[in-house]
Amino acid sequence: MNPRCKHPQGASRDTYRQSRLWRRASLAGRRFLCGLLTAAALAVPARASRTVPVQVDGETLSGTSYLEQGVTYVPLRNLLDAFGGWQVSWDSQAQEAVAVSGSTRLTADPAENTVTVDGREYAAQVTVTGGRTYVPLRLVTEALGGTAEWDPYLQGAAVTSANADYDAMDLYWLSRIISAESGGEPLRGQIAVGNVVLNRVASREFPNTIPGVIFDRKDAVQFEPVENGTVYRTPTAQSVEAAKQVLDGRQVIGKALYFYAPALSQGAWINANRTYYQTIGCHRFYL
Repeated sequence: MNPRCKHPQGASRDTYRQSRLWRRASLAGRRFLCGLLTAAALAVPARASRTVPVQVDGETLSGTSYLEQGVTYVPLRNLLDAFGGWQVSWDSQAQEAVAVSGSTRLTADPAENTVTVDGREYAAQVTVTGGRTYVPLRLVTEALGGTAEWDPYLQGAAVTSANADYDAMDLYWLSRIISAESGGEPLRGQIAVGNVVLNRVASREFPNTIPGVIFDRKDAVQFEPVENGTVYRTPTAQSVEAAKQVLDGRQVIGKALYFYAPALSQGAWINANRTYYQTIGCHRFYL
């Protein structure tokens, strides 16, 4: 870890919700500035310039997704399977994909280049490649009440489904930094690490988003897993659970903003400049 080891700690559920509201309020501007996902499809996926990762509600979407001229295309079945509760089939007579969830019906017609949700038709490039129906990610996600954002740290798209309890980008990165920093710790120790991240989000000294805190480089890299790449690894199930509890407001480490593991670092700067608070597992936490 960086000698300053800046690690935010758990904020309240209200603080987390405020952070989510801030992100959603500025979502349109960020999408425009980044030139990311657009509602219109412009190219056949097979001719896409490159593949991109997509995660839905904190979990990596299976299958191959493509980015072409700012549009991300995903296999319709894979996306709806990730949302859960959908039945997807191919109507050989109408030559279109049909998906049903409760009273909601979606069709994707490659001949007409349309996606229709409960009778509302959207113009969208729909293609069938390798037996899979590809649709524009943002268009379909937003038509079903969810949100899609470009994640610059993932270099791909983050999708939060309509009924998700957590922002997809927050859960994705918080679970990963917890796992990378404290994967071998008991649940309480992992929650403490997550608390530090949210404490930083709430502090004026640090960026005001979870990914922003984790990838903060203002005073050099703040978290060692960002430097060595372990933050990109799939998190353990317990780390995901710890992240959810932190986002729900569970707090075990007060207002601590820093921590380090004595077995791995001397923590010279922290010891000299911050106030010791508590030790949990292998980590010492500081205010």
